Amino acid sequence: MKKLREIMREGFLFAVRRNATVAEAARTMTEKNVGIVAVLDADRLIGVFSERDAVRRVIDKGLDPDVTTVEEVMTRNLVIADENEDYHTAMRTMDQANIRHLPVVRDTQVVSMLSIRDLMRVDMERMGEELRFLQEYLYTVPPDLAERPRS
Repeated sequence: MKKLREIMREGFLFAVRRNATVAEAARTMTEKNVGIVAVLDADRLIGVFSERDAVRRVIDKGLDPDVTTVEEVMTRNLVIADENEDYHTAMRTMDQANIRHLPVVRDTQVVSMLSIRDLMRVDMERMGEELRFLQEYLYTVPPDLAERPRS
């Protein structure tokens, strides 16, 4: 089973500093075409800020994105995965936590961000390979039967 280190794109992680405004974080997410950014204090991951956070914790509360910092509204209870974890375990973790993005760490350093879409793509490839194998198994005539004359 594939490990996250085989799936992730090293360095595919967009981050903002904890004192960045929500508007700045939203611009970063728009420019990079991502739904989440890591929130860093120096090089340490202290939270994440997602589209969901923007809607629920900023817009719904009537906060001003130009003055509200991501630190005030970020998700603090992080669910993370080690790069050596298998993708199926990561999918299960994400499902149980009801999250769509998963920071991936190496030792204590965050190195990438995976989405549920990334993991589903790998799972669909695996299922396609299994299906091809089963089709070959079911529809391939064994060599000894192929050589027999038909009556």
